[in-house]
Amino acid sequence: MKPAPPNCEKCFLDFQDALEELEVNIQLGKQHDLEEKYQKKIIRSFEVTHELALKTIGEYLKKMGRPAILGPRDITVEAFNEDLIDDGKAWLDMIIDRIKFGPLYVEDYQRELTENINRKYFRMLLNFERKMKEKMN
Repeated sequence: MKPAPPNCEKCFLDFQDALEELEVNIQLGKQHDLEEKYQKKIIRSFEVTHELALKTIGEYLKKMGRPAILGPRDITVEAFNEDLIDDGKAWLDMIIDRIKFGPLYVEDYQRELTENINRKYFRMLLNFERKMKEKMN
C-alpha cells in the first residue's frame, strides 16, 4: 500500500519537530563553545529544518491552488510573494550558504555556516513558523 502524499499540515508538524531539534542542538553547541562535533549537529539539523520549511511552503502553495513549483529558489520567491517569509534575500542567502557548505566547495565553511545559523537563520525559521501558524488558523 502506498503511503498517503504529504499534506501541508503534516509537513508543518514535521518542520516544527525539526525546528525544536535545531534549537536543542544550537543550545548544546553554545554550551560546548561550538566544538566541531556540535557544529556538524547544528548544520545537519538546520539542513533538515530548511528542507522541511521549503516542503511546507510547496504544500501550502499547492493547497492554495498554485501549480507545483520546483526548486528552492522559486519556492522562496513565491513564499516571499505570499508573505510567508519576511526577508526573501536572506532566505536566498540561506540557500547559497547551504550550497557553499556542500562537497563541491573545498574551503572549510563549517564554522561560518554555524555562526550564520545561530545569528540569522534560526530566527528566520522561527519567523516562518509564526507566519505559517497564522496562515493555517
